[in-house]
Amino acid sequence: MSDKYIVSARKYRPSTFRSVVGQQSLTHTLKTAIASGRLAHAYLFCGPRGVGKTTCARIFAKTINCEHPTPEGEACNECPSCKAFNEQRSYNINELDAASNNSVDNIRDLTEQVRIPPQTGRYRVFIIDEVHMLSQAAFNAFLKTLEEPPEYAIFILATTEKQKVIPTILSRCQIYDFARITVPDIVQQLQYVCEQENIEAEPAALNVIAQKADGAMRDALSIFDQVAASTEGHITYQSALDNLNVLDYDYYFRLVDAFLAGDVNQSLLIYKDIRDKGFDSQFFINGLAQHLRDLMVASTPQTRQLLEMNDEVAQRYGVQSTKLAPAFYYRALDLCNSCDLNYRNASSKQLLVELTLIKLCQLVTPQPQQSVQPPIQKIAPQPAPPQSPQRPAAPATPQQPAPSPRAEQPPHPAQPAPSHPQPAAPAARPVGRVMGNAPRIMVNVPNAPAATQQASAAASTPQRTQPFSAEQLQAAWHSYIDQHPQERALCTTMSYALPARGDSDEHYVMVVGSPTEQKNVEEHKEALVHFLCDAVKNDRLTLDIKVSEVPIDTPKILSPREVVEEIKRHNPNFTQFLKDFDLGLA
Repeated sequence: MSDKYIVSARKYRPSTFRSVVGQQSLTHTLKTAIASGRLAHAYLFCGPRGVGKTTCARIFAKTINCEHPTPEGEACNECPSCKAFNEQRSYNINELDAASNNSVDNIRDLTEQVRIPPQTGRYRVFIIDEVHMLSQAAFNAFLKTLEEPPEYAIFILATTEKQKVIPTILSRCQIYDFARITVPDIVQQLQYVCEQENIEAEPAALNVIAQKADGAMRDALSIFDQVAASTEGHITYQSALDNLNVLDYDYYFRLVDAFLAGDVNQSLLIYKDIRDKGFDSQFFINGLAQHLRDLMVASTPQTRQLLEMNDEVAQRYGVQSTKLAPAFYYRALDLCNSCDLNYRNASSKQLLVELTLIKLCQLVTPQPQQSVQPPIQKIAPQPAPPQSPQRPAAPATPQQPAPSPRAEQPPHPAQPAPSHPQPAAPAARPVGRVMGNAPRIMVNVPNAPAATQQASAAASTPQRTQPFSAEQLQAAWHSYIDQHPQERALCTTMSYALPARGDSDEHYVMVVGSPTEQKNVEEHKEALVHFLCDAVKNDRLTLDIKVSEVPIDTPKILSPREVVEEIKRHNPNFTQFLKDFDLGLA
């Protein structure tokens, strides 16, 4: 009869710091502290479930009591203390589950045990698991003992929710944060277990198990046992998918190909196939979002290290990511996130997911080839068409070209050229040389940029120089305030900071009370000066904004509530009026 079966999570539980998976920096720190004798009286191990908090606490407790530690800082497993620990009969190590022993009485029992010194070994270690479950009174009862324990007592607190531990406890402990175990580390440990158990497993199958474990080594070993039991010692990728109810990522690759092609029908058919296999639609949309996220991080070498998968699958993600633009990832992830948020409240959940897939197909549409306009080239002169024999034409000489109905006639020699010619619109111009009776070929010239046209128009417009008085400018000033009530801050500043004449009749200075007001006026200065120039019919008007060197008593802008309070202060009957008619601000 075979030996009694032990689950992998217990059988392969680490017994040395070296065998702890995924916590190398933390275990190195603990070994260094033990070797140097710099031991604290209280430690707090925190982190997700299944990452080795309680395991490291037990290894630490065994190592500090070991009589002959190895040069690497590990327990020897040969001395009486190590043997007692391995056989679970050591009196120097006490464990308390705070989830079920969270009362004040339980803590009092613990403090009574602390008073008993160790019979063998140097330290008594008290491990309190799930310490965040202690009641407030239990925490308070534990504070004094935790702050001033005997020299031989060491406390190791373990928790998955550090934020629930009161600050007075945290301040008395050295805190060690355990990280999630990465997928490659979990896969490596599972391969070691396969070698020890003589189990064949495909790397892709182990990768699926590691991703399903979500960073917890204990969960990964439990899932491994489940899959191994159903496959009779040969774990394949498909068997892992079937046993764990995991959707094959090949569906997501096909979906992204359908998005690239804009194929709505294909994407809906793939979604139907997924539903027919029994997968939940919200589970599917979250998986699609995760796939798009993996494609996004695989698109650049800097973020490719964020992929938690084997090299073969990562290479496939990298190939597909080159087909998509960065903007696609952002919009696609936003659509998937919106679908997930609205899924619970949707009356037709299937329709919601299908609409999301349709929108994803529309994000990338095949772009038609854009015709490139060839540059305008000079057209070679064409020979004159043959003349009809019925109407012989007089030969034209190069000195006297034949007139063309589309050509512009030169001015008559007797007419003097205008002193200020107006610029003509550059609609067309003759190109090439006119030979004989050949018609002139007109080529359209592209319109000039808007800024050039405005500059040309400004240059052609005569400048207005009509004299004006300070009173006229102030009247235009108040007119601007009346016509722009929406610019409240600007109009308030303009109402008390009236312009004063500067060093000339056309130069004015506006003095404001602060740099903030100066900046606000400067932002509207161009429109303000343009309005004033039109009002006084003088384009030479200039305006400077300066900050006053002495404080200016500026009027205060009241909010609606402050206005009501001001009325109440001046008119006590207004309060009774509001009460009578049950009025108030919204």
